[in-house]
Amino acid sequence: MQSNRQFLALLSTLLFVLSGLSITILAAAPSVDQLMDLTGHVNVVVTLTGRDNFTSEYRYNVNVKNNSADHIIADSLIVVLDKITNLAGEDRENLQGEPLVNRFEVVGQDGVTDDGKPYFRVPVGPKKDLDPLDQSPPVTVRIRNRDYVIVFTPSFRVYGQKRPPPEMKPAAVFPQAPPSGVGPSVPPAPGGKTAVDKLIQLLIKKGVFTEEEWRKANQQ
Repeated sequence: MQSNRQFLALLSTLLFVLSGLSITILAAAPSVDQLMDLTGHVNVVVTLTGRDNFTSEYRYNVNVKNNSADHIIADSLIVVLDKITNLAGEDRENLQGEPLVNRFEVVGQDGVTDDGKPYFRVPVGPKKDLDPLDQSPPVTVRIRNRDYVIVFTPSFRVYGQKRPPPEMKPAAVFPQAPPSGVGPSVPPAPGGKTAVDKLIQLLIKKGVFTEEEWRKANQQ
C-alpha cells in the first residue's frame, strides 16, 4: 500500500511538471496576429513530393529561404496557404466567383488565420534564427483536390518575426592631448607624489635617516 501511494505521488508530480513545460512552450510561441508579413523578403520553395490517386491528395515540401539581410526568429515562421490557381492562372471560379482554395481540403494544418486561411508552422532547425541566405527545414503540406481533374498550383505567404538588432555599446571616450605649447607634452604619472611619500616613509622606518633629517634637507 505504501509503495502504491509513493508511485501515485511521483506520477502526480511528473504530470504537474510536464503540464508546466507544455504551458511554457505554448506561451513562448508567438500568436499569428503578432507576426509580420515577410513574403517580400523571403523565397518560398514548393516541391511536389507525392500524389495519392485514390484520395486525390497532393503532398508538398515547402521551404522558406531568407533573401533579406535580417535575421528571422526561426520558431516564429509560418506559411499560409494564400490561394490556389488553375491552369489559366485564375484563383476564383468563373460562375460564382468563389475562391478556388475553398474547393480543396487541407490536411494537417496547425491552424487558420482570422480570414480562414490554413497555416503551417515551419520546423525549427539547429539554429535559433533563419540567417540571411539560409533555408529552413521543409514543412509538409497536404492538399486534397475534390474536383479530381483540375490542374492547380498552391501559393503561399510567409509570416514571422525579425530578430531585433543587438544594442550598440557606447564608444569609449579617450582624453585628448593638450594643444601644442599648453601644459606638459607628457602627462605626469598618476599618483607620483603619493609614491614618493610612501618611499620616504619606508626609508625613515628602515632607519636610513630620521624624519627630522628629512625636514632639514627639504628646508635647505
